[in-house]
Amino acid sequence: MTLKTITRSFAGMGAVALLAACTPGGDLPPIADYQNTGYSLGGGDQVRIITFGEDQLTGDFRVDDRGNIALPLIGNVRAAGMTPESLGSAVSAQLKQRKLLQDPSVAVEVVAYRPVFVLGEVAKPGQYPYQPGMTMLTTVAVAGGFTYRGVQDYASVVRTNGDVATEGKVTPKSFVAPGDVINVYERRF
Repeated sequence: MTLKTITRSFAGMGAVALLAACTPGGDLPPIADYQNTGYSLGGGDQVRIITFGEDQLTGDFRVDDRGNIALPLIGNVRAAGMTPESLGSAVSAQLKQRKLLQDPSVAVEVVAYRPVFVLGEVAKPGQYPYQPGMTMLTTVAVAGGFTYRGVQDYASVVRTNGDVATEGKVTPKSFVAPGDVINVYERRF
């Protein structure tokens, strides 16, 4: 190899490194797809609790920012991190423990999920209702689609699990989770 060839090789590698550095969010690690295996409740979810035969104990309740729901006769019940089924069991156990009902039958269903948030190069950035099965692309579509400057191959997402927020890269086919914050980047050139 000649000095001229080596210089060209280093210049080529430098140009590739420079282009990679100019790619917004290009250095983010990929984040795992959201797997909807036993949905965990969190702040902002709205649930319907149905207590069979007890209309006064049946209704819609919102999980507060502390992760609790306030139920009549029982008070605050921890809901964050629980599945709807486990919340139903916990409410049933509380009703038994307080001797309010002998053999309560309680069912819990999610009425409204935590919203997703879309920022950056979309037509209408903002907060949107989550629907099971949403991908990054369907979330962007709900937000009015990409602007002409938007990077369409990937976006960043901030996902919160409990008290830990993680940022990573998602592709258009990646599934998103309730509460995700998606940021569509602007192309540099």
